[in-house]
Amino acid sequence: MPNEQNINLTKRQSDIAEATRISGTVKISDLAEEMGVSLETIRRDIRPLVDFGFLTKHHGAVTLAAWGAEAPFERRMRENAREKLAIARCAADMIEDGDSVMLDTGTTTSLLARQLLNKKNLTVVTNSSDIARTLATMNGNKVYMAGGELHGDNGASFGRTAIEFVKNFSVRHAIISIAAIDAANGLMDYQLTEAEFARTVLDCGERRTVITDHTKFSRTALVKVCGFDDIDMLITDAPPPAAILRRLETSSTAFQIA
Repeated sequence: MPNEQNINLTKRQSDIAEATRISGTVKISDLAEEMGVSLETIRRDIRPLVDFGFLTKHHGAVTLAAWGAEAPFERRMRENAREKLAIARCAADMIEDGDSVMLDTGTTTSLLARQLLNKKNLTVVTNSSDIARTLATMNGNKVYMAGGELHGDNGASFGRTAIEFVKNFSVRHAIISIAAIDAANGLMDYQLTEAEFARTVLDCGERRTVITDHTKFSRTALVKVCGFDDIDMLITDAPPPAAILRRLETSSTAFQIA
């Protein structure tokens, strides 16, 4: 990763870099408004940052270049928080008192867990310590936490032990978040261990749901989780691009806009 101090940035370019570092992803229009300049000017300022590999540009926004890895979990929790919260509330509406739910680790699934705090007598299976802590001992819930290798970034367990543990359960709702959705390649993640676990979660559910915000559309990642035929419902915050929408329709996969 290049050091922006060695690129002879202007004051405004340094401010752009700092704003992106703090937020993870920033809309270009928001940067222009915040800095009191035109979109054309802000795009001209951004171009060298993209060319040098400090930022990546996509869908009218800029993101801190991660060189193939996701941003730290805590920062991802702040990204598109309003949209993710709407998605989480929509998913929570599907779940009734007494339901069984399996959740993988992710920022949107963590927000979903918080929306389930008013539900009663849930059986929850997860590999996420955050989700387990949120729902354990609440309202008569039973929470089962998978063991395995703990990832420091998101506080979740992965690996063969975690996968074999969750295979013991058959739940009504299997819900995963996702890192990328591409019309040609399906649903993808950055890490093999996370993709393997998410795939197993879907195999354990009567109703298989993916929850993700629109920024994951038309992205690609390293590892395929599943195809469009392998899910029953996609919950998101904006209509999918035409190519993805066609794949959903061909696969008879429902989608809902939160």
